[in-house]
Amino acid sequence: MKRTLVVVPTFNEIGNIFQVYEKIFKAVDDLHLLIVDDNSPDGTGAAADELAKKDERVSVIHRKGKQGLGSAYIHGMKYALEKGFNLVVAMDADLSHDPANLPKMIALTEEYDLVIGSRYVKDGGMVNWGVGRFFISRLANGFCRVVLDIHQQDCSGGYKCYRAELLKTIGMDNFFSYGYSFQVEILYRALKKGAKVIEVPIIFVNRHEGKSKLTINELAQFGWTVLKLRFFAWFGLV
Repeated sequence: MKRTLVVVPTFNEIGNIFQVYEKIFKAVDDLHLLIVDDNSPDGTGAAADELAKKDERVSVIHRKGKQGLGSAYIHGMKYALEKGFNLVVAMDADLSHDPANLPKMIALTEEYDLVIGSRYVKDGGMVNWGVGRFFISRLANGFCRVVLDIHQQDCSGGYKCYRAELLKTIGMDNFFSYGYSFQVEILYRALKKGAKVIEVPIIFVNRHEGKSKLTINELAQFGWTVLKLRFFAWFGLV
């Protein structure tokens, strides 16, 4: 059996964390959940501790403050490698990523190094998104494909399942982006290492509880990350 760890970063997700827990283990009961909380003022970390006390499949990492989504995933991935997990799933805490897709994504790692839950392939899509946010997302993904010369449709999506061996090959200390732009950086680094990648359709549902963490600064950082990756690639540094 492949040991699978689902990494869920949290910051002020008290309205979602219990549902996320229930839906994950309803989808697949023989995996482990790691909640990486950035000292949420709303008590998400304490709620995560409650889950860990009643269920040995749950672990919690408490960080001193908000350090970025990508940083939380890197922390969780390093934990997975240290503990000997074979697969690592990255998933948002706001219920935008449906855990019902987990069995299919995990099964595909028999053949693929990286499985992307994609909004932009056939049968994928979004629910409760405004026109503005849809336009920004499509523009950002188009920018990635053109500048980085990659063919994946959903470069910025955060719902992914990785083989641990791929993460070891990439090297978890090589990243320079620690926010949302981490998603495109890890995809590009995986492709540069020759990873076999597949996209599977998902329906992305905009959060019902809490507030989005995406800011103008994060969008600017995303564009800078793409350009920096292109520059690094020219000199063989990726």
